[in-house]
Amino acid sequence: MTESPTRGPRVGLFATCLMNVFRPNVGFSAVKLLEDAGCSVEVPANQTCCGQPGYNSGDYDAARALARQVIETFENYDYIVGPSGSCMATIRHDYPVLFQGDPMWLPRAQALSEKAWELLSFLADVLHAAPADAHYDGTVTYHDSCSGLRGLGIKGQPRALLGEVDGLKLKEMEDSEVCCGFGGTFCVKYPEISEKMVEDKVRNVLATGADTLVGGDLGCLMNIAGRLKRINAPVKIFHTAEVLAGLADGPGLASAAKESD
Repeated sequence: MTESPTRGPRVGLFATCLMNVFRPNVGFSAVKLLEDAGCSVEVPANQTCCGQPGYNSGDYDAARALARQVIETFENYDYIVGPSGSCMATIRHDYPVLFQGDPMWLPRAQALSEKAWELLSFLADVLHAAPADAHYDGTVTYHDSCSGLRGLGIKGQPRALLGEVDGLKLKEMEDSEVCCGFGGTFCVKYPEISEKMVEDKVRNVLATGADTLVGGDLGCLMNIAGRLKRINAPVKIFHTAEVLAGLADGPGLASAAKESD
């Protein structure tokens, strides 16, 4: 993709539903990181949900309607970037599937999918950008979300970025790649299984002795934060972008999270 020599890439920030409702600070952090890396960032006001809940539940007509809105909103940007492996995997992998056989929308879906990136992988793999003057006093453990890890290959990128943060010590938990039990509608359909999975995840978090948990998907973080809060565990929870941007203040998600079950 050709960029103007006078500016960096023009990025449309995909503001996820959970970010909008529960943690706008993640959006502010994403904008700061992208702008610090030289991007021109816009947050289109007419964007909507990516359509993943409908797609995963088999409501393909509703999913296509939302996907068309997203495509029309973001297709003229150099990139569409979002702080969620879950949403961005939907745009990258599922949109072309949704429009198979549609000669009008399939090329547009494919074109958008090719420039859709999760925030942390975009910073590391495309921009090769390190966080600017980031500092965090604490021991951090990282949870790998299923969508980011398995759908987009996000594993080393967040750890490399966190390694550039002054004062931060990263301590890996056991089974960091295992699902936390949220899984979108999974926690609603299978609450008993979901509860056991998040209990296992919390046990592994606490075993590290870390004072902070970070990750790349708010759904996972809210699920884990809800259980940590229920047992009064003194662990702060932040989206990785908040730590990288220097905007990780207070207890983070633990102060307002509720269990998904």
